[in-house]
Amino acid sequence: MRLIILGAAAGGGFPQWNCNCRNCAGVRSGSVRARPRTQSSICVAADGSADWALLNASPDILQQIKATPELQPGRRLRDTGIGGILLVDGQIDHATGLFMLREQKTPMPLWCADPVHEDLTTGNPVLNVLGHYCGVDRRPVPLGGAPFAMPGVPGIEFSALPLSSKAAPYSPHREASVDGDNIGVTITDQASGRKLFYAPGLGARTPEVFARMLDADCVMVDGTFWTDDEMITAGLSSKTARDIGHLPQSGAGGMLVQMADCPRPAGGPGTLVYFACTDCAVEQGRVEAAGGKVFKPKFTIGPYGHCALVIDTEGNTIGLHSMQ
Repeated sequence: MRLIILGAAAGGGFPQWNCNCRNCAGVRSGSVRARPRTQSSICVAADGSADWALLNASPDILQQIKATPELQPGRRLRDTGIGGILLVDGQIDHATGLFMLREQKTPMPLWCADPVHEDLTTGNPVLNVLGHYCGVDRRPVPLGGAPFAMPGVPGIEFSALPLSSKAAPYSPHREASVDGDNIGVTITDQASGRKLFYAPGLGARTPEVFARMLDADCVMVDGTFWTDDEMITAGLSSKTARDIGHLPQSGAGGMLVQMADCPRPAGGPGTLVYFACTDCAVEQGRVEAAGGKVFKPKFTIGPYGHCALVIDTEGNTIGLHSMQ
């Protein structure tokens, strides 16, 4: 199975268009070592296949397609590598890009849970508008864990898990979430059996979520906030990360702490958190001086950049990723 991270930023992208916090201002000026990022979305395909599943259609989808040749294979006069679309929620950040994919002659193959379909036909009627263009071939997502497939994406199987998180602001369930407002998805390569658990809207680590994480070869979760009070400290909001449906990475009860009881992946199976950096070699060079160990020095992952694995002073294995 192949995975391409099309975008990893929160709503508004990074830097956010109207934000001058330390990070956004710093990436514009060059004083912060970071890369601009488009809004959250991934695509997956079986090895050897030119047909991809798109998970979430961000407002940056056209820019993401332009930067990803795999999504425009050019097999015919009008063509796309997108064989099916799955929405994990009904948020603007994950559904607006559907408008940009309207220039097709057949209905858009779209999978979403019933509450998301309700949001996108009432509070934010994206799907109704698309009915005046290509139309939408909407398929419901089963929420009981039953596997399902996309006919246009061979070799890949999906299984949804309802998450504890916030529905979209225009949803009738905003203050009283229902199952299906937000889902995590286990994506399985049918040939190898290897699994990815993708949950960009994860708001709480329940036992069911943790079981999915332990069963996966790779886990991708919400990384919007480092601390719970980040927006308050920056003077941008009176709400915590958890108030708006995000699980922070650090602090008591943060994602990194909650993952402490995962099996250690030092040479064996387990869940790794990867941190983006400019150059893995530079960051791994700092590890031993700080008391850690380099488990696997910088290595290439082909066109997707480079990785390195290091172990901190508490025995946690941490991944580093860079394009350089």
